[in-house]
Amino acid sequence: MTTATLGQPGRFEIGRVFNNTFAVIGRNIGLCLGLAALFAGLPKLVTQLLTTATHTAGDPANLALATTNYKLGFFVGFALVGIVYIVFALLLQSSLVRAAIEDLNGKRPTFGDCIRIAIRYLLPTLGIGLLVGLGVGFASIALLVPGIILWLGWSVAIPVLIQERLGVFGSMSRSRALTKGSRWSLFGLFVILIILAMIIQSMSAVVVYLFHGIIAAFLAALVQTVVSMVISVATAVSYVELRQAKDGTSVSDLAEIFS
Repeated sequence: MTTATLGQPGRFEIGRVFNNTFAVIGRNIGLCLGLAALFAGLPKLVTQLLTTATHTAGDPANLALATTNYKLGFFVGFALVGIVYIVFALLLQSSLVRAAIEDLNGKRPTFGDCIRIAIRYLLPTLGIGLLVGLGVGFASIALLVPGIILWLGWSVAIPVLIQERLGVFGSMSRSRALTKGSRWSLFGLFVILIILAMIIQSMSAVVVYLFHGIIAAFLAALVQTVVSMVISVATAVSYVELRQAKDGTSVSDLAEIFS
């Protein structure tokens, strides 16, 4: 049985979050990669292949008509792809929250169980995603900093929803309470993750430029899979760390919710 190494109440430690994040992934590499490939890599792969097909299927003789149809199709397709990406991203985070908590409690998470939890809470997670997006978006219009503060405050709302079952508004309120006093640390954690993601994506972009077509599409999907997996697991582990720091709650206490 494997349990998490958590800190003393009152302290949120970035280093421990990283250690536990990669430990969870390492112990469940097949499960984590499988979920990330399904909910992040596959949509990216389909998008890349469709984009490649669109750019290579042009007919110069019908350029004007093709351009008009392309613009119309682009806007419709962009909206549909955006919705699919949001839904799949929420499914990924919910499923990996379940996987991380089960692992940190010394249990063996399963693919079917993680999918079941993700689907069960899809509508509430969509509600949280919509409210967070609108709130952060409007706050950022006025000034960037308030938007970042709101985003950090709501950053563990989905793990709260999955674990504590407080509903949409209750989970968002609970997330703000949990992150209070630790938001600078959370900000540092996410900045590091974003920088690492940008480095990986920049390096892969060179290969994508050199190798077009299917190879580039599969590489882009692989990068999306890895990046989404790490960020989603890190968010789940951050929630566990915040519970320990704020409430002194053990991982086994968290897991009892599912008993």
